[in-house]
Amino acid sequence: MIEHLHPRITENKDWATLLFVLCFAVIAITKSIYESRFGDFTKLIFSDKYAKIYRDSSHIKSGFTIALFFLQIISFAFFIQLTLSSFGYASKTDWVLYIQIVTLLAFFILSKYLVEKIVATSFNIDEFIEHFNLQKVTYRAYIGILILPINAILFYYDDISKNVPLTILAISLCISLFSYFISIKTYQNVILSKLFYFILYLCTLEIAPYYFIYYWFTKGRA
Repeated sequence: MIEHLHPRITENKDWATLLFVLCFAVIAITKSIYESRFGDFTKLIFSDKYAKIYRDSSHIKSGFTIALFFLQIISFAFFIQLTLSSFGYASKTDWVLYIQIVTLLAFFILSKYLVEKIVATSFNIDEFIEHFNLQKVTYRAYIGILILPINAILFYYDDISKNVPLTILAISLCISLFSYFISIKTYQNVILSKLFYFILYLCTLEIAPYYFIYYWFTKGRA
């Protein structure tokens, strides 16, 4: 009797392992170069010291911020793919999909940033938007680093409950809302003086893009 042997199909996770190692290496290098700043950054959710010291808009183009931007893109892309995987929409080991998510995510964030600068110039609120963007980038990076080790655990864990990514998403949204509250509190005088433009900015660039993404995704999956 001839026995037909079917080779076992294994999922390639090496690319993810390399990315996780790279991310933790970037964190270690960033911490060693910007030791004091990184220390203040880790206490961001408990103290406003970091926000007060590094509130100048010039910090948005610093090496520290760029490193954190890289980390948040990698981390958020992993989280999105893991969430899609937990709901049965994708495979978490699909590296091609991951590259697509990274590309779309980076394009979305950078495009949104450029549009915000154009709108800010039109409304004559450049300085405020620069500070506001720095605050958003900082808190997004904080969330990205927080969920990075969770992403690593979930990636190598086969049975992910749908409640896990939803819980992480809920916590991330709470931190994001907290960052908005801090920003509004910090710049309340500027906001009140240009309240109409600020509301218009929130509706067009902070709410509408995410609504359309949600609408597109839910409609595409319907």
